Amino acid sequence: MKVKICGLTNKEDAVWAINYGADFIGLNLCKESKRHVSVSSASNWVAQLPSFATLVGVFVNATDEEILTAVQKLNLKGIQLHGDETPAFISALKISLAGAGRKVIIIKAFRIKDEESLTQISSYIDCVDYFLLDSYHPEQAGGTGERFNWDLALKAKEAGKPVILAGGLNPENVTDAIKKVQPMAVDVASGVEKSPKKKDLEKMKEFIRHAKK
Repeated sequence: MKVKICGLTNKEDAVWAINYGADFIGLNLCKESKRHVSVSSASNWVAQLPSFATLVGVFVNATDEEILTAVQKLNLKGIQLHGDETPAFISALKISLAGAGRKVIIIKAFRIKDEESLTQISSYIDCVDYFLLDSYHPEQAGGTGERFNWDLALKAKEAGKPVILAGGLNPENVTDAIKKVQPMAVDVASGVEKSPKKKDLEKMKEFIRHAKK
């Protein structure tokens, strides 16, 4: 089971996440997020992380240029698109990334409110690597700490694309989530933090331990 720890804002938390076995390190580059970290501030410490760390930049309706700049400056190995990005935008973005010599994982996030939320998924099958399923909130793009109906995650898997499960996960419920949904990976932010800018190291350790056992 792969684990993504998202919303990391400092070197210490990122290093411990990696030490505990996290497979993906998420940096939220959206200015409106409570867990926002800028490209300039992140660049001061991400270069000191182990080279095998898979850094994923989280974007919400960013421009092609903004994403490409972040990928180059932070050496991102993945990008997570959490806004209203269309398949056409993502296809064009892949061309820009290829032109810059960058091959990155592309994750498209979907905020799941009800079964109707799943109708748009099929149009993204050919342009992304993974689907990330998160809880719907009318005012937040993610990191709400609320879970959604996992039966809908099972329906989303029918599209045939590997799924990353997010939304309200924590050390106490991640095992049940994995047993029910059997995703490719699980993603957590608020479920392992003391505050939006600081992770709870013990919770992070326990989350990864429970997910991987």
